[in-house]
Amino acid sequence: MNCSQFNTIPLEEVLFSLGHLPTKQSEKEVWYLNPFGPENHASFKLNKRQNIWYLFSEGIGGNNIDFMKKYLNISISEVLNWAENQNFSFFQNQKISNQKLEKLPKTYEITDLKEIQHPALLQYLKSRKVEDQKYLIQEIHYRMNDKDYFGIGFKNDSGGYEIRNAYSKICLGKKDISTITNASRSIRIFEGFFDFLSFKNVEKFLEKVPSHYVILNSVSMIHKIKIEIQKYENVELYFDNDEAGDRAVEMIKSKNKKAEDCRILYSSFKDLNDWLIHNKPSNEVQVQYKSAFKR
Repeated sequence: MNCSQFNTIPLEEVLFSLGHLPTKQSEKEVWYLNPFGPENHASFKLNKRQNIWYLFSEGIGGNNIDFMKKYLNISISEVLNWAENQNFSFFQNQKISNQKLEKLPKTYEITDLKEIQHPALLQYLKSRKVEDQKYLIQEIHYRMNDKDYFGIGFKNDSGGYEIRNAYSKICLGKKDISTITNASRSIRIFEGFFDFLSFKNVEKFLEKVPSHYVILNSVSMIHKIKIEIQKYENVELYFDNDEAGDRAVEMIKSKNKKAEDCRILYSSFKDLNDWLIHNKPSNEVQVQYKSAFKR
């Protein structure tokens, strides 16, 4: 990664990866508390369109490189080494050397898309306890580096596919979120599509009705949510039980204070699918969940 490439990554994503959440934002700009030190009133402004920042309390600003040099107190080469080890979604999809996208060599080819039929994939879904939801996903066969592969495919909003099987976890095409719309004033947001499939498996048990669904396909994609979270009457969040999940909950709650952290359902487990694998939903769980989120 070079300086130009790193400076192209949205600073919003960089700040989120470091645990910094906005205090207010608009279409053009985002405000944060000073990331470099304690502060009571937000004075750090990010221009989203130009991807540059300015810290009014210190009278300094710049690009991503300038920010990370100050934030980590390291050299430019050390910043680039740090960035190489991060999982920035935007960098994975950016254009290379000003070439037109259509002229870039294709690194894979999808050879078949169909209903899930392969015994290995059916067994994998059964091991994850989501085999009843196979109508929401597809069996995908693809060729990469002169070798043939297959897996479970879940399509995203950019036409790419999240691919899973017992041995691999990749994305074919452009990384993006997946949205499933319904005529609803409620929205549920999931970190990964297996969490979404897990929820659909217990949706009726929890006495829930279908809603608008957003699957991030990676918590780092949270900045890609294009819908106006604040317009929804009910917002339910189903993230992993880790620091990234905590930050994601805080970020969504900053946009809609009514957003509910629904991880109480699986508080002792890594994520919703882990809970489903190791537990059989019971009436006790149903009562606990419903009492926590009375409607």
